[in-house]
Amino acid sequence: MSLHVIIDGYNFIRQSDDLRELDRQALEFGREALIEKLVVYKRIKRHKVTLVFDGSQKYFFPENSSSWKGVGIKFSRHGETADSLIRKMAEREKEKAVVVSNDREVIRFAAARGAGIIESGDFEDKLLMAEMMASGAAMEEEGGGSQNRRGKTTKKKGPARKPPKSRRRILKKTGKL
Repeated sequence: MSLHVIIDGYNFIRQSDDLRELDRQALEFGREALIEKLVVYKRIKRHKVTLVFDGSQKYFFPENSSSWKGVGIKFSRHGETADSLIRKMAEREKEKAVVVSNDREVIRFAAARGAGIIESGDFEDKLLMAEMMASGAAMEEEGGGSQNRRGKTTKKKGPARKPPKSRRRILKKTGKL
């Protein structure tokens, strides 16, 4: 089953330290930087990727829907929000979708429809890993675990606990990212 990664664009940009700084300089800078990161990610992972923005601020693309180097870009129509567009896409895609957002309503809706969910910060770690893989710099540290951008190690600690079935389904989908 191929995954469809649906990203809440401005939500993601405003959660990322690097992209937020670019966004403050100019709205287009943050969008363009995120799109370039997603192009690298798509080249490595080959998942279908769609970036969703609120259409009231669409200066970059003239039409509501576009694509850039394989990354789908959608803007909500007049009177519609990016959140409602993401909900429609999650409703249509169901188990194939993985929604990237920190918006609690969007996350709850997507999870209720069977879509996988991942918060923006966690997905940003996946993007950074894809960039490292693309540049050939992905090397594991000694000691069996590596560190993500927050300094957390991936080395397992303590006894294993089996999460609930609903959480295991989400982990299975997001593990493919």
